[in-house]
Parts: sequence; structure tokens; C-alpha cells
Amino acid sequence: MSGERNPPFGRIVPLTQGYELHYLEHGTGPAVVFVHGSAPGVSAYSNFFPNYREIAAAGFRTLLPDMVGFGWSSKPTGIDYTLQLFTSTLLEFLDQLEIGRCVLIGNSLGGAISLKIAIDHPQRVERLIVMGPGGIETRERYFQMPGIQRMVSEFVGAGFDRESLRRMLQLLAYDPRIITDELLEQRFNVLKTQPKDVLARMLIPDLTPELGRIRCPLLGFWGVEDQFCPASGYEKILRAVAEGRFIMYARCGHWAMIERSADFNRNVIEFLRS
Repeated sequence: MSGERNPPFGRIVPLTQGYELHYLEHGTGPAVVFVHGSAPGVSAYSNFFPNYREIAAAGFRTLLPDMVGFGWSSKPTGIDYTLQLFTSTLLEFLDQLEIGRCVLIGNSLGGAISLKIAIDHPQRVERLIVMGPGGIETRERYFQMPGIQRMVSEFVGAGFDRESLRRMLQLLAYDPRIITDELLEQRFNVLKTQPKDVLARMLIPDLTPELGRIRCPLLGFWGVEDQFCPASGYEKILRAVAEGRFIMYARCGHWAMIERSADFNRNVIEFLRS
């Protein structure tokens, strides 16, 4: 693995749709796929750096793909970034690596992607883990959230410099000290490669009417101070998914897997082994 890029660079998988997906891989065993969220400068590594090595060390093959439009993957312009685009490219990525069935761990946009795959392709998902998932409210409801308003107005409008990116990222966490200089550098390096279409033309439907089709066990996490996805959404999932449970964190924002990483990792490993 090359150490020349920050966030780190791993491997590329070419897809038949004409895109390339970048991913990192660690460990051996049953496949656990981490599906990151959206926002300027995001990559799978910057979303899950405190988690994937711990889970790999517990006996799992952890895979961190960058979704189309993010990280070191292809970033096309002039297209809509639809949920179908994200799910189809992730499924082809899994096919290319000959992964028939896996665990999906999704945050925010990644939660919506993971939920949709569990709904439409239940044979592919062994277990499902979500943190502050998107895709369970109307677009209008999400745009009422202060974090979403700030992200869209600045990224699609004037754009971010380093310090405005830092201020936006601080909305993602309850404690702004989580936004270290290292994390800021990773995000800014990716941000410089991102077209505005990534967020301006993102179309994610409300999956609430379909949640009852999820049949696999589900573990969820949510910070009650989330400024991007309303924490009340956990009720929708629990009412629909028979084998579901949620862990709610006080004084925690949108990044439960980072802000409460030790507790998150412990609960995820227990869930995967149960």
C-alpha cells in the first residue's frame, strides 16, 4: 500500500459502468464492508479509521470502498448521484471481489445505501449495522437540519477553504476537538478533487415504506446531538425491523463510530460474533 497519499491509497477496482472504485482492505475472515457517508472531502478511511483495524483483529475481513464521487474513486460530473448509482456500483464491487454475502456497516449516506441493499438484495446481507443513517426522511426534512444547510450552502455556493471546512466538520461531532489537523488534511485533500455535482445532484429517496422488508439482524447507533440526520429516525427502523436494536449516545453527534469508537467497536464485535 502506498503511503504517498493522505488518506492512504489502497487498490482500484474497474467497474463495467466505466467508473473506478478505490478501496482499502485489512484482515481475513467473513467480509465486513464499511460504507461511508457523504459531505465534502469524505473517504471511507476518514469515516472509519478508529474501527476497521479493531474489527479485523477480531477475525474479520474488513473492506473500505470509496463510493463514486468520494475518496480516491471516480468523480463523474454532469450526472445525478442517485441511490441506484451507489447501490449498483457497490454491488458490482462486491461481485468483482467475489463476495456473495457480507455484513454492511453504513453511516449517513452509507446507511441509506446499506438499508437499500438489505431491502432489495437480502441474500447479500448477513447482518446490518447503521449509524445515523440517511434515507429515512423526506428531502425537505433533511434540509431543515443545520448541518445539512451549512454543508450545501457553502460547498455548492462559495466552496470551502481549510478553515471553513474545519467549521463544517465540527458540526458533525458533539466535541469539536475530534476534528484534528490530520483529519482536516485528509478531508481537504479529497475535497480538492470533488465536483459540486456530488452534493448538488444527490438524490436519495425516503426508504421508510420499505424498511419492513429487511429480514437480517440490525444493530444501530445514534448520537442524540446529530445535526445532520434526526435522531428520532431510530424509531422508524425499530418499528419496521423485527430483529433490530439501537444504542443511543448522549453528547454525541453524527459520528458515533468515531466519537464513541471504543464502545462502538466492542458492541459491533459482539454483534458479529453472536
